[in-house]
Amino acid sequence: MSIRHSLLALLQDQPRYGYQLRVEFENRTGATWPLNIGQVYTTLDRLERDALVAKEGDDGEGHVVYSITPAGKAEVRNWFAAPVERNNPPRNELAIKLALAVTLPGVDVQAIIQAQRVASIRALQDYTKARRDTASNQRAADTAWLLVLDSLIFQTEAEVRWLDLCEARMVQQAQAAAGPARKTSNGATEDVPLNADSRR
Repeated sequence: MSIRHSLLALLQDQPRYGYQLRVEFENRTGATWPLNIGQVYTTLDRLERDALVAKEGDDGEGHVVYSITPAGKAEVRNWFAAPVERNNPPRNELAIKLALAVTLPGVDVQAIIQAQRVASIRALQDYTKARRDTASNQRAADTAWLLVLDSLIFQTEAEVRWLDLCEARMVQQAQAAAGPARKTSNGATEDVPLNADSRR
């Protein structure tokens, strides 16, 4: 998530001080990605260093007000115009957890998948309810929050489908490790132990 560009976009709307920027960001995104106030001021310092924002003085109550510079406006225009790069995907804790779990002995991967599926489905239900409630009493200001909710719903649905795929892969791997089954003379099946020839 680009805090730098988000703050610039909000300053393009109007000059603000740090706490106002934090509140505006969280209001417009439904507080889905809370900002640390220290992070806001650190980012503002860097933006000022890069001549993308300038201090306008204070608001009379000791808050330093920042405004966007022409270079900052150009930066925001370029940010909105450019697609989000996928060269360095953000870290996905769940994918990392499962990737490590399948490589370590004694970890119950199926239990991890099941626990996450329960949590993901619960989150999906919460997002869907929030979207339904917001849409039923929609105001113009709710459009941004609805876009965020739609994104969260689609991401969580994809996560549940991916967990299903992970589970199917674990079952397939377990079956392959158990070896092929063969029919006996009475029609029952029995496992055939793998030997060096059958593993080739």
